Amino acid sequence: MVLGLRSALGSDVGRRRTSNQDSGATTGRLLIVADGMGGHAHGEIASATTVSVFTELEARLPQDLSDIDLAAELTEALNDATDRLARRAADEPEMRGMGTTVVSLLLTGDQLALAHIGDSRIYLLRGGELSRLTHDHTMVQQLVDQGQITLEEAAHHPRRSVLMRALSTDHAPDPDLDRVDILAGDRYLLCSDGVTAVLDDDALHRELASGAEPDQVVTRLIALANEGGGPDNITAIVADVVEIDDLDGPGQDLRIAGAVAEIATAD
Repeated sequence: MVLGLRSALGSDVGRRRTSNQDSGATTGRLLIVADGMGGHAHGEIASATTVSVFTELEARLPQDLSDIDLAAELTEALNDATDRLARRAADEPEMRGMGTTVVSLLLTGDQLALAHIGDSRIYLLRGGELSRLTHDHTMVQQLVDQGQITLEEAAHHPRRSVLMRALSTDHAPDPDLDRVDILAGDRYLLCSDGVTAVLDDDALHRELASGAEPDQVVTRLIALANEGGGPDNITAIVADVVEIDDLDGPGQDLRIAGAVAEIATAD
């Protein structure tokens, strides 16, 4: 049985921001969300550049990835994005310090190669159970890991958005890399913290397990995040693992949303 991805992508500025610094993209085998760092110069450039680097990587990879070192390829893509941002900042000093989170999945056979930096997240719904595949690179998550605060306290901590790791102009990326075995019927959510700052895991579980199509779930998640105050930009990808015969070819072409789409339109 050959497996593929049926996905949907959406991005929204939210209720309290004046611009969208999130970027996202999907193809038949790539899913990526990048959240430009709020409060930093030109986060939209950082997220859009990073997503563009990943879509370029996916386009040049061969169809058969069985002999490809995907951890090395994903690391090289992150390094490439960092180099591009650093060169841009060297030419335009006001862009120094720009950065972005990254969560990405790349399909290869019966696995997904995962890359993660920051506090955007990846969730898996399998057999009705929801699990999180990423671990936030935040100061608050570090305090939880050390037993200094509880998860409940972390959810309302005033510094919950302070990142310990991100892709930026200041240093080499330090990603978490993994491989995830996939099964037909799996459902994946990739999202920026504009989703998870408002919706807890119970709410995410309810929406992902609703039986609705990926595009309907994405629309619903964005609406709920906005109803909850929309404190940040909101970007979500929902992807179902299906047998390849169930895929619609044209529907799996490159799709982009958020800052990367706005910049492409402006150009």
